[in-house]
Amino acid sequence: MPRFFVQSENIGDQTIAIEGSDVNHIRNVLRMKPGDELTVSDGGGMDYFCRIADMNRDRVMLDIVGSWKSYTELPVRLYLFQGLPKADKMDLIVQKAVELGAYEIVPVRTARTIVKLDGQKEARKLERWNSISESAAKQAGRAVIPKVHEIVSFEQAVDMCRKLDAFVMPYEKDEGMEHSRRVVRSLHGVSDAGIFIGPEGGFADEEVRAAVDAGAKTISLGSRILRTETAGMAVLSVLMFELETDRKEKKED
Repeated sequence: MPRFFVQSENIGDQTIAIEGSDVNHIRNVLRMKPGDELTVSDGGGMDYFCRIADMNRDRVMLDIVGSWKSYTELPVRLYLFQGLPKADKMDLIVQKAVELGAYEIVPVRTARTIVKLDGQKEARKLERWNSISESAAKQAGRAVIPKVHEIVSFEQAVDMCRKLDAFVMPYEKDEGMEHSRRVVRSLHGVSDAGIFIGPEGGFADEEVRAAVDAGAKTISLGSRILRTETAGMAVLSVLMFELETDRKEKKED
């Protein structure tokens, strides 16, 4: 079923108004008509099952048929701190991270980052990445649109992680898989956690030491060497699988 996000001020007691670019998508791409059904999210955790009542070129009016608290979000807010990769790899990283449940994505300049973006290029990239995030959130049935943060330095990223309950860093010199499993299981019950992923070439040794000194827990992703665009997906997949049971148990309670 098509899914759209609207601002809370567009949601009334019985009706919802969709405006902006989604109107053209509903009318001319999906070719929906009055009486057709769709799902709307307020971006804050509420979902609405709706039926199209009327539409014109500027607005689509919906009747609310039912509403419920969304259970599509993980119980832990996962922040992906991604070392800036080369070329357009970040497009894929944003898309898949959103599908796998990341709450926010933070691009990071590290010692081994090759990509250099000036102000205008960075603004265009951020606009594109946030558009990809919105599309992926709709496709995945997310209750929120994960924000792609402005690019930060490694030091700024570490400072951001100090405010989180936990943060992990895949590292090829980690203690091994059993240690990594313990770290993953330790995330049950936390409110938020960061995931540090290096760019091509990985983290510099001094960056690893700085992160560990700030409280990062290193983990192993196995014996294989993963590309930067694969590593974040691997960690998010493991955490989604491990923590999704918390969401189910909370729903059943």
